Parts: sequence; C-alpha cells; structure tokens
Amino acid sequence: MSATEETQKAPRGREEPAHRYGGDLANAIETKWQARWDAERAFVQPNPGEPGFDGTRSRFYCLDMFPYPSGAGLHVGHPEGYTATDILSRYKRMRGVNVLHPMGWDAFGLPAEQYAIRTGVHPAVTTKKAIDTFRAQLKRFGFSYDWSREFGTIDPDYYKWTQWIFV
Repeated sequence: MSATEETQKAPRGREEPAHRYGGDLANAIETKWQARWDAERAFVQPNPGEPGFDGTRSRFYCLDMFPYPSGAGLHVGHPEGYTATDILSRYKRMRGVNVLHPMGWDAFGLPAEQYAIRTGVHPAVTTKKAIDTFRAQLKRFGFSYDWSREFGTIDPDYYKWTQWIFV
C-alpha cells in the first residue's frame, strides 16, 4: 500500500491514518461485550436476602416509560429517551448503588388494538411478536436493563394488582 493510500487529508491539510473502524468491527465489539454482560448477569439486581445483594449500599429504582408493542419496531424516540435513564443507571452502579432498572411492555389499550385491526391479526399474536422484536432491538442497543425483571401489562401477575386497586 502506498503512503497516499494509507493516509488521507484531514481538515486543515493534516494527514491522518485512513479510517479503519467500520460497521463490521463495531458489530463485533458490541456483540462481544453484550454477550459478556449477559453471561456475567452484569445488570441483574438481586433482591434482599439473595446471593449478591449488598444491604449496605443505597438503592435506586429507575423505570422507563415502557413502549407500546403495537408496531413493526421501535422508533427513534424510544432510544432517545432510554439513553438518559441508561446513563443515569450506569453512573449510579459505578458509584456503588444497588440499581433496579427493569423493562416492561404496555401491551393493553388502543395502540395494540388498532395495530391488530390494521393488520387483521389477533392482538395476542401481534403483541407477542412485537414484544419479541422490541426486546431484540433494545438488547441490541446494549441498554443496562435487568431483563430478569421483564414484565408486561398483559401478565396476570401484573394486572391482578392494578385490578385489585379498583375492585
């Protein structure tokens, strides 16, 4: 490779090495670290009394507004908002705080119903498929959610409490 192929003109006439960081390398780095986080359960917050729980640390609960799993995938507004809570949760963990940062799905209501009507498929089918897609997309972003605490508003263990409040 010639000297001109190895370098490129940078702003103000300086020469710098050619750009070598491409999408393939980024993908390899991201998936490597995400696999390690999963294997080490890096973002799982144990309950009091469980192994790994440190009761001497302060506690922080961070809950994002859960997405409505009612479409083909996330839109740009989802990661925009989730990035701020992810930064805060990671910061708190680095400061020694017990951080509970779960993710859930707001699967009841008009968005899921309207999507099912538009596609002609039963809401139970479209909602499950959308949740699977959204979960994969959020995991690919590398957000520090405690996926062991994932829940949906359609889960009986969740909505029994919302119904109990009113019944």
